[in-house]
Parts: sequence; structure tokens; C-alpha cells
Amino acid sequence: MSVYDFSAKTMLGEDKPLSDYQGKVLLIVNTASECGFTPQFKGLQELFETYKDQGFEVLGFPCNQFNNQDPGSDSEISHFCQKNYGVSFQMFSKVDVKGENAHPLFVYLTEEAKGMLTKQIKWNFTKFLIDKNGNVIDRYAPQTKPESIENDIEKVLNA
Repeated sequence: MSVYDFSAKTMLGEDKPLSDYQGKVLLIVNTASECGFTPQFKGLQELFETYKDQGFEVLGFPCNQFNNQDPGSDSEISHFCQKNYGVSFQMFSKVDVKGENAHPLFVYLTEEAKGMLTKQIKWNFTKFLIDKNGNVIDRYAPQTKPESIENDIEKVLNA
């Protein structure tokens, strides 16, 4: 099993199989528009722009499970991300990342890369680095800035 076995709805409501990203390095992130970590969108966009021509993608999944920090509709979230941070990487429809309604992708990700104290995602902007074969390589805490994982991304791109 790999991330390629899953699909998710895009902000436009289209089903997108993650197998479309086969052969690419991915950074999968649960995002929120009204969080103290929201400025990380800027760093995520910069990573995407720097490495997209080398086969790197950022996949953003808005989530409203942590203090209701992403209450807007998909179109409001999309507009916010583009207007404030120039986000051009793929954003998906809002999902749950924990609990009984958690999206199956996030159930898989948290099984493959458990957190420090619990496998469950504890906050917005938890990041998962995925290799070109769809395997989970690492998990990063919400406070880990996108630019601080640049070396890891380069290693996986060059593997």
C-alpha cells in the first residue's frame, strides 16, 4: 500500500487519484487559514516553486478540526490562500484528519509515520514527506517551518 492507493476531492469538487503524482516527491500538509501557523503557506509555496520542475508537489488539505481555524467554504479557503500567499500548489477539499471521519489518506499517513506522543495529528500544518514510490519518509510537527525541511526534500528528490 502507498499514498497512490488513495484519492481526494479537489477544491473544484473533482475526484483526484493520488496515483496522478506517481514518480513525484510529495509534501502532504493539513492546513488552516486562521491558525498561528498559517504564514507557513508562504514557505510551502516557495518550496513548491523551487522544486516543482524537479518533480516535487505540495498537496494541501484544509482541516477545521483544531479550534475551528478553517471555518470557510472550499472556495473561500482557495481565495484566501491565493490572495494572501499566492498558493498555486494543489489544494484539496476540506477533510477531517483524525477521529472516526478521518480521510483514509490521513489514517494511512498516521499509521506509517506516528507522532511523538501519539500517532494522531495534534494540530494544523503537520507535514508528511513522501518519496517517488509513494512511501512515507518522514513526518514533521506543525511548528517545523517548511524551509527547514528543504534538505530532506532535496535528498528524496536526488535518491
